[in-house]
Amino acid sequence: MTTTELPESLISTLPGHFYTDPQIFALEQAKIFEDMWFCAIRASDVPTPGTFRTVQVGTESIIISRSRRGEVRAFFNICRHRGIRLCMEDAGDVGRAFQCPYHAWTYDLDGKLIAAPNLTRMPDVDRDEYGLKKVHLREWLGYVWVSLADEPPSFEATVLQEVVDRLGELTNLDHYEVQKLAIGRRIVYDVKANWKLIVENFMECYHCATIHPELTEVLPEFADGLAAQFFVNHGAAFGDDIKGFTIDGSEGLDEIPSIDPDQERKYYAITIKPQVFVNMVPDHIIFHRMYPMAADRTIVECDWLYLPSVVEQGKDVTKSVELFDRVNRQDFDACERCQPAMSSRVYRDGGVLVPSEHHIGLFHEWLQSKIQA
Repeated sequence: MTTTELPESLISTLPGHFYTDPQIFALEQAKIFEDMWFCAIRASDVPTPGTFRTVQVGTESIIISRSRRGEVRAFFNICRHRGIRLCMEDAGDVGRAFQCPYHAWTYDLDGKLIAAPNLTRMPDVDRDEYGLKKVHLREWLGYVWVSLADEPPSFEATVLQEVVDRLGELTNLDHYEVQKLAIGRRIVYDVKANWKLIVENFMECYHCATIHPELTEVLPEFADGLAAQFFVNHGAAFGDDIKGFTIDGSEGLDEIPSIDPDQERKYYAITIKPQVFVNMVPDHIIFHRMYPMAADRTIVECDWLYLPSVVEQGKDVTKSVELFDRVNRQDFDACERCQPAMSSRVYRDGGVLVPSEHHIGLFHEWLQSKIQA
């Protein structure tokens, strides 16, 4: 952090090497992504028994699939025999069983070892003990959350508490019934920047008036970066002439019927550490998940969620998708422009945060406490 004495208006950021150092990133993988609850996939990504997705959680590849009884399961993507990856694709359908492509060890959809060449000659091999290594799993908001920790942290005290801290009550999110919505559009972004730069960007609106003209047109409060930080907890109001959260302010799609009247013309946003951002508007939810891949690369998967009837009837979601897709691209471009500077001698001791960004310092304190624990 900067060693010069700062005026009261400014506080220091993290030093530049926190965004570039592979050793820092390795600590984050071990003590954050592989230890906390990590939002992996939308449950609907594995609609039927045998369908699967693989996701990168820290240094580990994880398979998420559905059993023959329709229950979601998560396993380390590793054969227990010689360690080869079972599933090499991002998604697919294994049918009735997972089979190792190396020596044909075969596991049922609950992870139990059910077959292998000459297995009958090894009667002392426990088929449960040598089954696929399971991963702790929790379903919430229609998403599958996993924890690789031997003893996962309390979901209520971590993930759910993040929502309470931001929105005051969990019910303020429950009103949107996110678990019942359907994916109207999914966009995957490959961002050449450290994951923390993306988190910091989402946490502040000091930049909104500079790089988000379409967003500030819809949400005039966001033109004042300081005001946005105070108002967003209670919802940022649409502009007087704005009919919906769309690229041109035109009317949106079918409103989520369970929201409160006070939520009908407002935008809310929450960050759920370590890698989820949720944006809530009257007719849809924008749900981001980050997959940190390297110190300077982050995959961001973003879902636009609507009432199932909107998706089933093929209604045009383009105008609502375009608004936040444009915001995302503007944000990620800014993060990618920052990334090279993290290696500069000028940023060796870090930069500074102005008053409307001071809360980012709490994120920095949290991060340091996690990786130093």
